[in-house]
Amino acid sequence: MAFPGTYNINYYKGDTYEFNIYPKDSAGNQFDLSNFAGSVTFTIATKRGPLLETDPTPISARAIVNGTHIECAIRPEDSIDMVAGTPYVYDVQISHSEQPYNKVYTVLNGSITVTDQVSQ
Repeated sequence: MAFPGTYNINYYKGDTYEFNIYPKDSAGNQFDLSNFAGSVTFTIATKRGPLLETDPTPISARAIVNGTHIECAIRPEDSIDMVAGTPYVYDVQISHSEQPYNKVYTVLNGSITVTDQVSQ
């Protein structure tokens, strides 16, 4: 697999930030997402790996498979508990429990810089 890719996000709290992922295999061909339609997650947390009891619960943002790509969005309701100035990381993962898949693939990951919403 040619993923995960890395994409760093600058997010303004209260806005909607949308992006699409077009995963490709190691040969550069479009990755077939048809078997992963219901199994995509977009998780935002303060660190990667296992979280401790003292860590905040990861945030689930919007992610859906739409044909040949994955549509992702951080919406205002997703960012309620995000704090400006706190570093965040995220992962977009697809999974399928049936053979020959039976794996979880991270297709994109990166960091998120949060800025308070600008008000007048």
